[in-house]
Amino acid sequence: MFVAFIGATSLLGSCSKDKSATTGWNYNDKKWGGFELHKYKEQETGPNLVYIPGGAFTMGLMEQEVTYENDAVPRKVTINDFYMDETEIANADYLEYIYWLHRVYTDLPQVYQQALPDTLVWRDKLAFNEPFVKYYFRHPAYQFYPVVGVSWVQASNYCQWRTDRVNEAILIRDGYFKPNPQQTDNDNFNVDAYMSGQYEGLTKKNKKDLGPQGGNRKIQLQDGIMLPDYRLPTEAEWEYAALALQGNAKFENVNDRRIYPWDGISMRKNETKYIGKMLANFKRGNGDYAGISELPNDGGVITTPVHSYWPNDFGLYGMAGNVSEWVLDVYRPMSHQDVSDFNPYRGNVYMKLKKTDDGYIAEKDSLGRIPYVPVTDEESANRRNYRTSDNIGSKDEMSYNNGQQGYDYGNTTLINNKARVYKGGSWADRAFWNSPGSRRFLDETQSSSQLGFRCAMIRVGGRKWDKDKKRKFTAGR
Repeated sequence: MFVAFIGATSLLGSCSKDKSATTGWNYNDKKWGGFELHKYKEQETGPNLVYIPGGAFTMGLMEQEVTYENDAVPRKVTINDFYMDETEIANADYLEYIYWLHRVYTDLPQVYQQALPDTLVWRDKLAFNEPFVKYYFRHPAYQFYPVVGVSWVQASNYCQWRTDRVNEAILIRDGYFKPNPQQTDNDNFNVDAYMSGQYEGLTKKNKKDLGPQGGNRKIQLQDGIMLPDYRLPTEAEWEYAALALQGNAKFENVNDRRIYPWDGISMRKNETKYIGKMLANFKRGNGDYAGISELPNDGGVITTPVHSYWPNDFGLYGMAGNVSEWVLDVYRPMSHQDVSDFNPYRGNVYMKLKKTDDGYIAEKDSLGRIPYVPVTDEESANRRNYRTSDNIGSKDEMSYNNGQQGYDYGNTTLINNKARVYKGGSWADRAFWNSPGSRRFLDETQSSSQLGFRCAMIRVGGRKWDKDKKRKFTAGR
């Protein structure tokens, strides 16, 4: 029997509306025990996100690598569907974040202080950049320019904060919460804390509990109301999204390899209406950041607003030039040869919710968050898919020096487990770095005036189909 799934609507297999196909028990019926199974249309697209349909592509550099690092060897991989920010995170977005931290963590001012961008990244001992140190982050003239001076650690913390704020807004929108601007210290909305019963807030309504105990309950994961976590994109996701090869797809194949996030080898627009206009904000040559005053080339002496230039075929802005961007991965030269060919990523340190000796979820911390702890190697040892909880190192490292990292950090290399990959070119880079296959790294605690970030999110469920074209996905059971 074949069942057509129209759009991305999830149906309950071949079972009837409210009855299990395998046990005959009623769903969502208190008299039958109250097991709940909800119809789920599809994932809501979160604020500023763009849906990226996954697929296969050749990851890595296809042209001459000017640095001769040979660390981006081409390899075909497949990426699952996901979401990515339409733009880089702007100063206004990050100002909202630090304002919230300052307002809520009244007894923990260090949280706010630790989140502040390092504005001194603009300082150059032989250049007059002091005005950018003072004005770039906070002056309204720059509010929609990409935030810089943010480390990988700070960017990851922003993603975690954004997850909570977006889901709190969804619960307010759907009538479960009232807005609560009086949250302070650890009494603030956190998804894990709320679901584990450690946050109440200004509740407006709860879900009816259909179980034998009756009453009401909080929203849970299985209700499908809240969004998955915001996070940094993986290196593979970022590169796939930047190339946007769907614009070159024909008959299930990509026939034209892209060097940049657009067709051709030029950095200028070739459409008649915009002929000669720059496609990205980058450094054209020594001492040339924007061209002459009468006729600037890209118009950006430093960064430009996040919606500048043309989006790529996925609708993403700034995937070349303006600022480079942090991604999730730990850097290793041999990653392209080591990692999986499905959702490739290096940086797995498996974590679990911390629990008490009695098996209950541990009490939330001073920031209002439920603590996580690493899975131990003993707990991993009996698994077939991984034997260690920390899978950052390369295959060679795992057998080198009794499993210790085989890099002499600080003496012969800057590579260690805190070296994080960043992708794409910036306003101060030559055109080569605008190729999505290029890759560089920096310590996760450091930052730069040329480096920003954007967030990503997993797509749960199946493909999001274009309803205007009325395409159908057919599955058999």
